[in-house]
Amino acid sequence: MPDLNDAWLNLPHAHGGPCGSGRLRVEDADFQVDENLGYEPDGDGEHALIQVRKRAMNTDQVARELARLADVPVRDVSYAGMKDRNAVTTQWFSVGLAGRSEPDWTQLNDDRLEVLTRARHRRKLRRGELEGNRFRLRIRDLDVDTACLAARLSAVAEQGVPNYFGDQRFGWGGGNLEKAEAMLLRGRRERDRHRRGLYMSAARSFLFNQVLAKRVHEGSWNQLLSGELVVMEDMDDVFELDPNEVGLARRLAAFEIHPSGPLWGRGRLRTREDAHAAESAALSDWQAWCEGLEHVGLGQDRRALRISPRGFAWAWEHDDLILTFSLPAGAYATALLRELIESREADSETPM
Repeated sequence: MPDLNDAWLNLPHAHGGPCGSGRLRVEDADFQVDENLGYEPDGDGEHALIQVRKRAMNTDQVARELARLADVPVRDVSYAGMKDRNAVTTQWFSVGLAGRSEPDWTQLNDDRLEVLTRARHRRKLRRGELEGNRFRLRIRDLDVDTACLAARLSAVAEQGVPNYFGDQRFGWGGGNLEKAEAMLLRGRRERDRHRRGLYMSAARSFLFNQVLAKRVHEGSWNQLLSGELVVMEDMDDVFELDPNEVGLARRLAAFEIHPSGPLWGRGRLRTREDAHAAESAALSDWQAWCEGLEHVGLGQDRRALRISPRGFAWAWEHDDLILTFSLPAGAYATALLRELIESREADSETPM
């Protein structure tokens, strides 16, 4: 059975190996992320919806500061996605204030945290409840084949990249996967609900990456196989491929639709023919994991096999490469970067 510690390193590249190496996150401002909810606050309700800009703080630390100031339990503070500690990021939080007065949020402002806007909202934020993230990345000290990099940047802009789950999903040294394996195969109990969800999510992500890796290896990650389940861009809708539908090739080339892979849970694969055969073969060594996930209360879902970075642009500032692009919720900037360069810095990016 493959080494779980290599869950990320051994995944095949779609456009060829990295064109060289570069340094990421030399300074916090080298990695900038702006969260886009995709909607406006309601304007009234029992929740305070707060947008902050942070650096040198992780999402949990901000949540605890908001809870402390509002004098509410941390469980009453929620957010749509995790954001990096070693970065400059904007992010939304909701704080449940039923029956409580609202504090002056600007009391939290310091050199690490700044409250940008606040408004009332009827519902608490839920994980994954955002449209996506906008990135601005600076890569320093590049040691690359410049012709290769120029061609690769164009290829990524035109064809997108495989929608791999990033290595941070699996924990340091694959630790989350080791915990998941202990739970799924050896009956280990995890009482902490958050950690239990984290480990099961890592297991599903790992299995998805196995399916996607097979499709990348075979060159079909951006093609429609017979019996495919297709994901609509910007929507959760999943439908079975109709090979007789007019304009499929055009819609695929325009990134309106994407081939998909399974996020494992209860139920059987709904794909058929060639798509079903590819998924079954990719997961043949992991049937015990699949069966374990079917018994922990998770339903089966689908995820697009590819992503197209929106507004993807690049420029040189002296010897530094500046990348700007937007990705949908749940997509990883590291999945894009690995098609360009090998980072000489440890990435900790955690999107939702």
